[in-house]
Amino acid sequence: MPASIARQSRRIQLRRVLLNAALINAALVLLFFPSFISAQDRSGELRLIVTDLDGARVAAHGVLVSEASHFELKFETASTGEYTAKELPLGTYHLTLEHEGFAPYNSLLEIRSQLPQKISVILSVATVAQTVAVTDSDTLLDITNSGNVYQLGAPALRDWAATAPGRQAIDVVQSQPGWVLEASGVLHPRASEYDTQYVVDGLPVLNNRSPAFSPSDDLDDVQSVKTYTSGIPAEFGRKMGGVIETVTDRNPARGLHGNVILGGGSFNTENAYAGSSYFDGRNVFGLSMDAARTDRFLDPPVLENFTNTATLAGVKGSFERDLTTHDLTTNDRLRLSLNFDRAGFQVPNELIQQQNSQRQDRGNQEVSGQVSYQHTFSANVLGTVQGRVRDDEADLVSNAASTPIQPFQDRGFREGYVSANVAASFHHHEIKAGADSIYSFVHERFSYRITDTEINDQPIFDPSTPLSFFFHQSADDREQAFFVQDNAHFGNLNISGGIRFDHYSVRVTDSAWSPRLGFAWYVPKLGIVLRGSYDRAFSTPAIENLLLSTSVQVRTLDSTAAQLTLRPSRANYYEFGATKEVFQKAHISANVFERNTRNFADDDVLLATGISFPIALSSARTYGAESQLALPHWGPFSAWLNYSYMVASARLPVAGGLFLGENIPRLLNSNDRVWVSQDQRHTVHGQLRYQPWTRFWISAGTSYGTGLPVELDGESTQTLIEEFGQRVVDRVNLNDGRVRPSLSVDLSSAVDLYKKESRAVRLQGDILNLNDRLNVINFASVFSGTAIGSPRAFSLRLRFDY
Repeated sequence: MPASIARQSRRIQLRRVLLNAALINAALVLLFFPSFISAQDRSGELRLIVTDLDGARVAAHGVLVSEASHFELKFETASTGEYTAKELPLGTYHLTLEHEGFAPYNSLLEIRSQLPQKISVILSVATVAQTVAVTDSDTLLDITNSGNVYQLGAPALRDWAATAPGRQAIDVVQSQPGWVLEASGVLHPRASEYDTQYVVDGLPVLNNRSPAFSPSDDLDDVQSVKTYTSGIPAEFGRKMGGVIETVTDRNPARGLHGNVILGGGSFNTENAYAGSSYFDGRNVFGLSMDAARTDRFLDPPVLENFTNTATLAGVKGSFERDLTTHDLTTNDRLRLSLNFDRAGFQVPNELIQQQNSQRQDRGNQEVSGQVSYQHTFSANVLGTVQGRVRDDEADLVSNAASTPIQPFQDRGFREGYVSANVAASFHHHEIKAGADSIYSFVHERFSYRITDTEINDQPIFDPSTPLSFFFHQSADDREQAFFVQDNAHFGNLNISGGIRFDHYSVRVTDSAWSPRLGFAWYVPKLGIVLRGSYDRAFSTPAIENLLLSTSVQVRTLDSTAAQLTLRPSRANYYEFGATKEVFQKAHISANVFERNTRNFADDDVLLATGISFPIALSSARTYGAESQLALPHWGPFSAWLNYSYMVASARLPVAGGLFLGENIPRLLNSNDRVWVSQDQRHTVHGQLRYQPWTRFWISAGTSYGTGLPVELDGESTQTLIEEFGQRVVDRVNLNDGRVRPSLSVDLSSAVDLYKKESRAVRLQGDILNLNDRLNVINFASVFSGTAIGSPRAFSLRLRFDY
């Protein structure tokens, strides 16, 4: 190899050695200095002791339910009457306890903060018990959060209709108000591009989690999912378009338990999952494995669904131990986990590419390990220190028949993350403060070879574009932040406030202060909660292909190339809304919102390679309204309906990133308004479920969208037909510049074939897009290409619980 490349390779190896040493040191700090104090954790903990009137400990069966968060936990206390329920979504709960010979115990309790809440319950003899009128309808309203936090618990996630492998979490989130799904599983919260943050067991994941970029998460071992698009606490930062928080199941029953799921369906889809846990009262061991294959993984650009096979596999292991426990006083808790996920898949071809026998293969792999140590200083002060090491890789290879360009890619990063926070409760205040740091080693390797210079006698590339290109570079990503926040409650009024400081350094160095403010006012006589929030957002650029797009070398790809400094975006989010209880059976929420952004993040595609990279536009404005109707139970019926209205536009000129082609003068000098590519005006998702017997249910769902904008780049209608086919082109209104509306009707049903105590066998069947409508998601977009939604698809799932 050339000497320059050899020197660069040695420097990369040296940096990796130094990074590994730094991560080992960080792990030692985590293990030996636990007093540092949780990462981003919006869950609480309940500690119970059950006794009789004489003070003797009593074992009891319990149920903890919150209709507002769709959360349900059934449990058995130990023989000593003790039980700890971990990672509970904040909110109001209905607690029921039962033991033979005693009257049922019913009460309402509120989980307000991360601090453990200890409750002693005295069971009365049945003959002298008094009746307390408490029902699940008392937990219909979320009276704590200043923004609408949409939540789903394990029962709803277990029954969710089967999706393409690796896309269950994406499908669940995109059905919530404020989220739009673009090509191949890319989620967009309120029109934000690549600005979604996942928080997995309290630790943030900031890179793109769509299937084409990295292994995404299924929800077979998750006990709750929450989404935020407003009223975002100061502990969340860096990616602020929307937050998706998932918590793995932290409340297993004693002994050995688990489940096995076998599934299959259309497009030769096969999947399997096996998970188990062992809990002895103090230690929890968890292990799960999953594998899948399918012939339809990404959303293809043509009806024929060419070259779309994928295989996926993953393994997760965890260990948790309460180190010091006496009468529910757990002063120290240690948790370790290790995850491995891998996906290999093909890139779907267009018609012309298929005719030329193009073959492109992608792969991504992620390995991560994390540790957390929780220490209770007193009844009012709790601390946890957490850390993670994560290695993320992605590659692309192409055969010689690729047209018009043959790209290759190998990119990834090795990340170390450490956080230290403290939570305290004093009188009316729940205070939390902390800091975190990210250090990543980022590497990118990219090359291409042009195989065709013309299509239909029309040039594809600028004459100055080289016929081949090679890029290899690495860099460090250093980010630090600290925050302080307070949730104050005065009767029925909750006020949240906080401030966050972020420092960012990748190619450029930038920093910002971000204040947050919100309120939730509950009016019991009206059964209504009024909410309002203001969020200042500082969002960092996407890491995917950032080095390539900001390098000096990439300017050689076009004689008219323009390269602008890419900086983080800054935005102001405003929202006001209300949630109303309806006949003690349902609740309906509605809100209006507006977002104003500078350096609005977007993405572009390098030449015709499909390799996307971050850019920024001068400004953007997004406004609209959202609503949700939820009916948890009405006899055998339950239902939910989510609606979003949104208008999203951006303003030129461009403000950051790489730009190629003859349109550069307009991009640099115009102040035109352009519609954001996720500007879908009306979006509806809903489901009606009927359960006549405890062991059988059937549901019908629907999804509707008015269509995304079309961003044609001067191609003729005939050329579009040759690329995508007549039926696909007919699903686009070329005159109005929008994809025609989409509509999908889904049907699901399940039956419990066997059920006794914790053992059960369930069979579930799903039909997606029962109406078999041709739904086009994107069309010939300069940024997102063309993507077609799934036709009618069938699936069966057999679940064994033990």
